[in-house]
Amino acid sequence: MANLRVLVKRRKAVRNIRKITRTMELIATARFKKALDRATEADAYTRKIAELAADLSKNAGEVSHPLLVTRPVKKSLLLVISANRGLCGGYNGSIIREGMATIRQYREANVPFELEAAGKRGIAFYKFQGIPRAREYTNFNEKPTFAEVDELANRYIDLFVTGQIDEVKVAYMKFVNAARQQVVVETLLPLSSMSVDTRKPGAAPAAGESKVSYEFLPDAAEILEELVPAALKVRLFKMFLDAAVSEQIARRVAMKAATENAGDLIKEITRVYNRTRQANITKEISELIAGSEALK
Repeated sequence: MANLRVLVKRRKAVRNIRKITRTMELIATARFKKALDRATEADAYTRKIAELAADLSKNAGEVSHPLLVTRPVKKSLLLVISANRGLCGGYNGSIIREGMATIRQYREANVPFELEAAGKRGIAFYKFQGIPRAREYTNFNEKPTFAEVDELANRYIDLFVTGQIDEVKVAYMKFVNAARQQVVVETLLPLSSMSVDTRKPGAAPAAGESKVSYEFLPDAAEILEELVPAALKVRLFKMFLDAAVSEQIARRVAMKAATENAGDLIKEITRVYNRTRQANITKEISELIAGSEALK
């Protein structure tokens, strides 16, 4: 038979844990709303600037930009964006597994690569696995700033233009909607991927869609020189925003499940406590009756 004092202490401990998980759920919900607003505001701008860069590069004739040039991959760079904290379900695990799959592909193809990890969880995992990291970032939390991303993007541009790397890939959790987030590995450089369809997901192609004609002033090269790097920076910033909002969604779901499980456990402990207490009372009454009968 369970000890009543142990049951009381256990129920009290579970109640305290439920308070913590409930609080964390509320905090994640508030942070999710703010992160969602930032990601939504950046989505339209990111899509439009990518569309402009793709259209202008097609209509610029012989003029091109170094960031749009695809060349044989002699060395690659992989950036894995994870979280600084845990308690967010399978969020970090899914991203790390996708990053490891890409690393295995590099090794099987004998492609030299550099690994950069953003987030303490990813850094700790790759350190444990003995995988060297070229750089580590812990400053990208749930509110990444464009200034931080701009510095990172400028370094990638310099490495790519000077030929030190031939491609940049990013593994992160892409935000599709509030009910769906998807782990992806996207090619950031070269930016030839901007030529893909940039309509909103689910939007039907426009009937009789015609090619847009552009007039460049002062000239196409100067415009592309400003527009293409800006498109790269905004795209990378959107990746960090997607990662931030996806992390808060995962944490909110995980903490909600933990709170519900704690509630179920409290009910079960209370049920066992009541049964044990009733059994003890019945036992004491039986002993009293037996003792009184023995005195007769």
